[in-house]
Amino acid sequence: MLTKLKSLGPGLLYAGAAIGVSHLVQSTKAGATYGYVLIVAIVLAHIFKYPFFAIGPRYAKATGTSLVTGYAQMGKWAVILLLVLTISTMFTVQAAVTLVTAGILQHIGAAITAPVLSLLLLLVCFVLLNIGNYSLLDHLMKMIMIVLSLSTLTAFILSFNVDIETLPSAKAHFDITTKQDLGFLMAFVGWMPAPLDIAIWHSIWTLANGKPKEKGNFDFNVGFFGTAILGICFLVLGAHTLYGTGETLAASAGGFAAQLITTFTSSLGSWSYWLISIAAFTTMFSTTLTCFDAMPRVMGKIGEELNFSKIFTKTSTWQIVLLAGSAVILFYFISSMKQMVTFATIISFLTAPVLAWLSYKLVTKHPQIKLWSTTETRVAKMGIVALVALSILYVVSFL
Repeated sequence: MLTKLKSLGPGLLYAGAAIGVSHLVQSTKAGATYGYVLIVAIVLAHIFKYPFFAIGPRYAKATGTSLVTGYAQMGKWAVILLLVLTISTMFTVQAAVTLVTAGILQHIGAAITAPVLSLLLLLVCFVLLNIGNYSLLDHLMKMIMIVLSLSTLTAFILSFNVDIETLPSAKAHFDITTKQDLGFLMAFVGWMPAPLDIAIWHSIWTLANGKPKEKGNFDFNVGFFGTAILGICFLVLGAHTLYGTGETLAASAGGFAAQLITTFTSSLGSWSYWLISIAAFTTMFSTTLTCFDAMPRVMGKIGEELNFSKIFTKTSTWQIVLLAGSAVILFYFISSMKQMVTFATIISFLTAPVLAWLSYKLVTKHPQIKLWSTTETRVAKMGIVALVALSILYVVSFL
């Protein structure tokens, strides 16, 4: 078991990338708004998305190439599609997760404006990744995930001591037939536990890991099921501290994070301030760091497959592009960050059927590798049907 624990790497990076806005913001908001009911959505999202996330490390280990290369084998159109999807969301996603991280630091005591603090965080990520590359990222994420897991689980357990009796009239009930609730569900499921393109990131991290191929799925399963458990923990925290209070949740990402810390602390006790603050900060900084590492890596691989000039196949080039693009959003479009986060999560959900279909085609293209079990193949088919059906429902409801 000790050997297996030491072998953990890409799976924890997956968890670090997944546990962010989807957990701290969306899961907590789900519990605060609807109580326990959307735990079902967390469970179903993990079940139906499991095969599509698992294919990332499995394909990398079986072929020695990333999913970007696998898609390229199906045709240049698949890589161009991936390019469009990545470019359309990468700057907004990076800006959003960094802004939430900055908001937490502001609440803790950093007397710097959110855009400037966000830019400083991005520069820290740039320096860390270029000094230590994958090795430093790997070691940092192990420490971050240990702190995140322990602090979140402690807060979760202690939340059961909170008096959750509130007036029935103050409680909202989830109704999928209403546009508001359906819209929230799409945004919630879109990033729960993460967008499907994180499987591409995982395949690239697996190759960057440079370790001998491991048997089984231990590394992936630790990260995957860990995100599910922590997602439920954050939802329950929201339900125990905010559900039924009638309190209006802050619109800005940073404001919401600060409000969260204050509410959790007042409910659990003032002694828990640093416990909650550390949990919130590690949640968001892990996402900020892993996103800043992964998306430039993906763009570099896309550049290789589409024969871009050499400079645009380098990860460092795309890190600079991502930093600059995110800075533009942070300094000039920060007032509409809530709408941009919602836009990014909805786009992630609506594009999920396409990415799921690409993964399915890739599996059927390599039947000799056996990337999915028979059960996983059936779950994947049901997952595609469910994703398409919900996407159509969403589009039709807003026509």
